[in-house]
Amino acid sequence: MENDLAQLSTEEKKTLLRVARQAIEEKVLSGRTLPIDPADFPEHLREPGASFVTLTIGGQLRGCIGSVEAYQPLVEDVRDNAIKAAFSDPRFPPLSHPELDAIEIEVSVLTHPELISFTDTEDLLRQIQPGVDGLILEYGYFRGLFLPQVWKQLPGKQEFMAHLSMKAGLPSDAYKHPGVAIKRFHVLAFSESEIGD
Repeated sequence: MENDLAQLSTEEKKTLLRVARQAIEEKVLSGRTLPIDPADFPEHLREPGASFVTLTIGGQLRGCIGSVEAYQPLVEDVRDNAIKAAFSDPRFPPLSHPELDAIEIEVSVLTHPELISFTDTEDLLRQIQPGVDGLILEYGYFRGLFLPQVWKQLPGKQEFMAHLSMKAGLPSDAYKHPGVAIKRFHVLAFSESEIGD
């Protein structure tokens, strides 16, 4: 799963989006979420997978939480991250009942992050592919992650890296520090408006 994002069919994408929405609706309406059995889902969705779930309302971010490493079945990862994006993103209050019909759900399935080997800042920037690469910046206990979708807001490489550094809680030029590790990953992203019911 991790390295072959193309394997997900349209029906499997729809299933993941449905699972995400049902989990959020259950939590809003009843205050709890019912467990799911991965055995009830297609093989690709039972395999370990890492995902991010992004919620927007009118094109504005409403929550985004995810996993970097695949440690549980993809369908469970999407479900868990949907609930966290709706109710545990520290940037937003928990999702309310009136917002249920307004949210747009996007699921991003991640490849395994790979360390980028570079000699200096110029070499690093040359290797980065805008719009394609998601990046993780790590320095000691500090870590920041941007999905490839963030390139739409930050199209310049230096601007992207500066904001990624700050997201990690570091100065904007931290990505130039020789002790920083940069990892790259790709995503298969799909949303309710793109896939339909």
